[in-house]
Amino acid sequence: MARLEDVKVPVRLRLAGLWTSLMFCYVYGDYFGLYEQGKLRGMMEGSFGPLGPTTGGVLVGVSLMMAVPALMVFGSMVLPAIACKWLNVVLGLAYAAIMLLTMQGAPAFYVTLGVIEVLLSLATVASAWRWPKTA
Repeated sequence: MARLEDVKVPVRLRLAGLWTSLMFCYVYGDYFGLYEQGKLRGMMEGSFGPLGPTTGGVLVGVSLMMAVPALMVFGSMVLPAIACKWLNVVLGLAYAAIMLLTMQGAPAFYVTLGVIEVLLSLATVASAWRWPKTA
């Protein structure tokens, strides 16, 4: 049987892929949450769940929090190496912490995706931490 070529994935591409995967988990978690009993009713009444009333400030804050992973997909490919490494380490740890703090009492589907998100965030940190050095 012929052996398949196993190409080493460059760290920048690996990081962009990890942030992309993280975003898919976020999106599906929020989407599946819409099917929870009473969720849409609460939204129509102006509730943003544990963040309280839906206000412009809450929406801007959540938008900024969700924009970071999207920006890191691109940033991981174009930022200078040292900035890219440390942004991935810091933001990966921050997003792992955010998920760990928001999973308590959540439905099983959310916890499942949350655990995956934490693992992806920590894989981002590990990949960035082990950034290859030049000779």
